[in-house]
Amino acid sequence: MRALLCKEFGPAEKLVLADVAELRPGAGEVLIDNYAAGLNFPDTLAIAGTYQFRPELPFIPGSEAAGVVLDVGEGVDEFRPGDRVISSGICGAFAEQQCKPVSEVIALPDTMPFATGAGFAIAYGTSYYALKQCAKLQAGETLLVLGAAGGVGLAAVDIGLAMGATVIAAASSEEKLNVACADGRALRLNYSERSLKDEVKALTGGKGADVVYDPVGGDLSEQALRATAWGGRFLVVGFASGTIPRIPLNLTLLKNNAIMGVFYGAWAQREPATYRRNMAELFALFEAQKLHPLVSQEFKLEQYREAFSVLTDRRAKGKIIFNLKN
Repeated sequence: MRALLCKEFGPAEKLVLADVAELRPGAGEVLIDNYAAGLNFPDTLAIAGTYQFRPELPFIPGSEAAGVVLDVGEGVDEFRPGDRVISSGICGAFAEQQCKPVSEVIALPDTMPFATGAGFAIAYGTSYYALKQCAKLQAGETLLVLGAAGGVGLAAVDIGLAMGATVIAAASSEEKLNVACADGRALRLNYSERSLKDEVKALTGGKGADVVYDPVGGDLSEQALRATAWGGRFLVVGFASGTIPRIPLNLTLLKNNAIMGVFYGAWAQREPATYRRNMAELFALFEAQKLHPLVSQEFKLEQYREAFSVLTDRRAKGKIIFNLKN
């Protein structure tokens, strides 16, 4: 089978597309025929060797995929051949097939296309966990989303609106805001043209944002923290800008604020029952047409350099998907 291999840490140009041995599921594993795989920012860190978990070389990158079960190993009762599923984890998705522990596999609703499912678990799972469990976002509160046109940012805008919040979608260009605010329900904020802090204050009548969702980091983080309301919650989701900010902690004292880290993968492993309940709730919202995942670009596996560059150059709008069947 064909797979994308990381034989040495570095940029995507160092990856190799190769034929690898066919797989067989071991005890507690599911063998999946991958139809599509989602590309996420942590995948760029994994191949660079800078992610929290450093896989042993060589490895197949890719943290999520959607496909059909081919076979199951001993002790697996939850799935059978022919089931539609999505998978998540640290690596293994950028291949025509993969073996995953049953704990990293979940059923894919018949109503969700494979391409959508391949980009759903991480972006929507992260954002829902962040807004529901971490921030405890309430209907009527104001949510500020940085990087609102990216994978997790767009998911946060979508989920925030579904939860009844007033959402301020913040991005670096009008083109990206056109994506984040396509249905006209979210407020727009272009932080390359206007002061993020001043604009948030203006949009909230001086109160500030109750919750900030920040997957960007860099200089924007402190500006966003200064734009929070009394008792606001600041969610640290990632650092797509490449810079980890140094936050003056007196800002949290002055507004009685909380800064919360969002480590979705580790949480899902620690609380698998709650993770699966979250996914069931997200699927229900999708089937009720309250969520609208966007797959903006699809690539063949051999186009991996171009696909990765969309993320590293910060040009992503919605989800980037590898189509493994066409």
